[in-house]
Amino acid sequence: MSNLAVKIQERRQEEKKHAKQPLVVRRKRSSITLGEKLLFVGFLFLMLVCSIWIVSNSVKLYHANIEMQKIEAKIENQEKINSDLNLQVDELKRPERIYKIAKDLGFTLDPSKVKGIQD
Repeated sequence: MSNLAVKIQERRQEEKKHAKQPLVVRRKRSSITLGEKLLFVGFLFLMLVCSIWIVSNSVKLYHANIEMQKIEAKIENQEKINSDLNLQVDELKRPERIYKIAKDLGFTLDPSKVKGIQD
């Protein structure tokens, strides 16, 4: 056999070897695994839920403080009204005033019928 025939035969054998070997496709693996991705997404979801919860609690607290301030203003107003009414009561129950009104209506003071009350 000639040198050319040997080369052709070697080339055919190499082609058969290469043809017999299946082509292996290697996948390029990412540096982050699926479990790590799931943990990261879960963590982000948890952070989102917590931040929404904190903001909603802050809004509720803000509204509660506004309501409390309104109620305190009403209480202060009512206390002022009560103190004014107590002053009027003290003024209206003075003995001099009662005696003057009684005298104007025609009542007279009979000291024998007056009884003292001890406080």
